[in-house]
Amino acid sequence: MNTPIYDFVNNYANSGTVRAHMPGHKGRSPAGCGLGEAFPYDITEIKGADSLYEASGIIAESEKNAASLFGAAATFYSAGGSTLCIQAMLTAVCGQKRAFICGRNAHRSVMNSCVLLDLEPCWLYPDYEDGSVVSGKITAASVEKAIERYRDKKPACVFITSPDYLGRLAPIAEIAEVCHRHGLPLLVDNAHGAYLAFLEENLHPIALGADMCCDSAHKTLPVLTGGAYLHVRDEKLVPELRRDMALFGSTSPSYLIMESLDLCNKYLAEDFRAELAETVKLVSEFKERFAHLAVPDTEPLKVSFYSYPCGLRGYELAEQLRRNGVEVEYADETHAVLMFSASSTAEDFSKAAYAAERLMCPRILLRPPQFAVPETERAMSPREAFFAPRETVAVEDAEGRISAESVAVCPPCIPIAAAGEVIDENIIKILKSYSIFHVNVVQ
Repeated sequence: MNTPIYDFVNNYANSGTVRAHMPGHKGRSPAGCGLGEAFPYDITEIKGADSLYEASGIIAESEKNAASLFGAAATFYSAGGSTLCIQAMLTAVCGQKRAFICGRNAHRSVMNSCVLLDLEPCWLYPDYEDGSVVSGKITAASVEKAIERYRDKKPACVFITSPDYLGRLAPIAEIAEVCHRHGLPLLVDNAHGAYLAFLEENLHPIALGADMCCDSAHKTLPVLTGGAYLHVRDEKLVPELRRDMALFGSTSPSYLIMESLDLCNKYLAEDFRAELAETVKLVSEFKERFAHLAVPDTEPLKVSFYSYPCGLRGYELAEQLRRNGVEVEYADETHAVLMFSASSTAEDFSKAAYAAERLMCPRILLRPPQFAVPETERAMSPREAFFAPRETVAVEDAEGRISAESVAVCPPCIPIAAAGEVIDENIIKILKSYSIFHVNVVQ
């Protein structure tokens, strides 16, 4: 597979052309800079380089390559992560002042989109498990129930997250069938699952019937941080998406990120499937080895340790792994999450296993918290709350107050308190468990 973006920039970098244009480094790194090799390849929209939001040349060609690999009607590149893709998807489908059905474990960028577009999220609450508010089951039956519940609001779409932060996969095909039967498009935040299209069984949302989805390529593929895809299954949704992405995206998207997306196409087309299959096998063996800790039935590249059976909190388990040379993706009161990819080596797995075997588990029976984000009263729209006068108060003094913004820990950036909703005692307990002790509330 060709690499039109990289080839153009590489030729330009070696052409000796005087760079009488942005950026200011002129392709040369300052003395002593450790990023010297990157500077020649960092350009902006010069002649022949195409333009991301008006793509008709090398970027459009590269995006077509990506679409063919993922089986999408169209694929759009993002240098602003899945956040930009989510903003564009909701703009395309909802416009403004529209309601939409949304899983309550959605990323904060969804709530930020509600502020920007004045949207109303109609919450679909997962079946929370193991005391975590970042993960839970969403089924076709629960989606159908939500569609019936919110029928009077005439929702524009259904938006869910799969895989979620602990690696649980929703039954996308069944949910898509329900959505389409009711005439609603299905949007999926597939930020953690770009690789799913290349498994022996294709589990990518587009292949399973989702109408649009975003993939954070940098999370599981060899792409620079910020590189993401917006995939579209229905060609009718294509025409406005570049405009919608331009509404939120920088007019100076990183060519380094786009080059990495372009080069990734070649890798996906050639070596990736075999390397992924080997990695999936190694992850599976790792999960079996530590089955007493690993959450069952999670996505193939993620290992979520449920810490309470061995008498540790997730933070404590993560700290022990860290002391033995393993940095985790995420940890909270109940879980620690390890993410692998086809770039992980056999030595990585050996080191991770060594660290996991040396966990000092007191075997004290801990009573796990049963956290679940409760249904709360919405007193204001997210937009009204965000722009209202605000004040900062201690969490214990926030009961009955209206949250002025969506309060989340990053990662995973899943709101515990949502903008415009009344904070109750259950929300306060969850906030404290995540060491959030002050919140902004509407005056």
